Amino acid sequence: MTYDISRRTALQGASAGAIALFLCNAAPVAAHAQTSLRAVYHMTPPSGWLCDPQRPVHTNGAYQLYYLHSSQNNGPGGWDHATTGDGVAFTHHGEVMPLQPDFPVWSGSAVVDIANTAGFGAGTVVALATQPTGGIRKFQEQYLYWSTDGGYTFSALPDPVIVNTDGRSAATQAEIENAEWFRDPKIHWDGARNEWVCVIGRARYAAFYTSANLRDWNWKSNFDYPNHALGGIECPDLFEMTAGDGTRHWVFGASMDAYGVDLPMTFAYWTGTWNGAAFIADDLTPQWLDWGWDWYAAVTWPSVEAPETKRLAIAWMNNWTYAAREVPTDASDGYNGQNSMTRELRLERQSGGWYSLLSSPVGALQGYVTATTTLPDRTVNGSLVLPWNGRAYELEVHISWNLAANVGVSVGRSPDGSRHTNIGKYGDELYVDRAPSDQDGYTLVPYTRAAAPIDANARSVHLRIFVDTQSVEVFVNSGHTVLSQQVHFADGDSGISLYADGGPANFSGITIREFGNPL
Repeated sequence: MTYDISRRTALQGASAGAIALFLCNAAPVAAHAQTSLRAVYHMTPPSGWLCDPQRPVHTNGAYQLYYLHSSQNNGPGGWDHATTGDGVAFTHHGEVMPLQPDFPVWSGSAVVDIANTAGFGAGTVVALATQPTGGIRKFQEQYLYWSTDGGYTFSALPDPVIVNTDGRSAATQAEIENAEWFRDPKIHWDGARNEWVCVIGRARYAAFYTSANLRDWNWKSNFDYPNHALGGIECPDLFEMTAGDGTRHWVFGASMDAYGVDLPMTFAYWTGTWNGAAFIADDLTPQWLDWGWDWYAAVTWPSVEAPETKRLAIAWMNNWTYAAREVPTDASDGYNGQNSMTRELRLERQSGGWYSLLSSPVGALQGYVTATTTLPDRTVNGSLVLPWNGRAYELEVHISWNLAANVGVSVGRSPDGSRHTNIGKYGDELYVDRAPSDQDGYTLVPYTRAAAPIDANARSVHLRIFVDTQSVEVFVNSGHTVLSQQVHFADGDSGISLYADGGPANFSGITIREFGNPL
């Protein structure tokens, strides 16, 4: 399938550029003292810098989630640990794989070795993580950690279990730098062949390895794609899943930068098959799990209650084009970065015959609703301010129209209407435009308007809009389309308005669900 769309319009400025990897510090901006801006129902670190989440494993009755953490913005660090029973409320346990001198721990993944294939004991949590052999400027290799207490403390093997043969054979510094991209191992059990499969990001392609014991790995093949305008593969993922029609499919995905071809800088994925040696895509044109600016380094994992048919997913709500900058929460709360809402993913056959992952907010989130407001239907021709204010909520609304050219909702509206973030449908795009919410010192220009494809002839759309202090996530219709954005809302940006340009639109089923802090 192909998407003949222009993802963003009227953008100026540089391309995404090279991806930083904890190698430099951001220049500070002037402090902006203010009241707390900490997210209410999103995971945030207690302090410091949060980056890539690591795929959770389930032990001791809870999901064990790890994430990259540093005491300084975009600084070197290791893995911190948090647990959650429902994907909403998280308990932090602190550092679990610490930074060593010139030896940070970067992204990887963990598995529960139920059959004791690695020899550390049945039920051991085994993790592979990328580390820079020889120091922070050297080549990347995969190191093994193991935990016999459910993932709370880890021991490490001293030498890498998957070596960077390109880097080890390099003779010059230039060759080493060219071979450095060898990171983010993701492990999955292949039940049909009784072996582990690992996928590693290698810039323009992904490399697949197999192992019987998680220690000794054999390279099998690479997965390449013809459109090299897409950026390099980071945080790849490989898993098997049962679709709604009962068929089984393998899915390969990765975080990629397709800004240069008007496609997302988020998570691309392909459906296909794994034959024990190679992944064969059904179609080399990728699909995307998110069309916003801020859903990167995503991880997916099987839900405990339905592991074959439902996966959960979470991502870092940031973007390497501006991630190294300070954000308002640096000054207000002493942290930088949050993870997205946890999603539920299901695989469904589409009318064209292909299979797509559909997203919905994790069901447990509804257990944190503290108040629900239902407003009468409105017909709007121009704009209308709703009689409600808040900073952590879901707005669900159905919009229908005949003649209107541009319809939507503004959230984070300031009392005078000068500041707001627009979510709407215009032509063949469903967009989220945060430009009117921009702030001096924390500007996101030119990365302000994100858009996803939608049928230009559509005359209705169903939106679930999740606002949480400094972010907006929009689920469209059945969840085939999602847009996730961090937004620098200022104090007082708490209103909602409806708009329709070029004719009237009907807004029905207007429901606002306010969220309290998970406990």
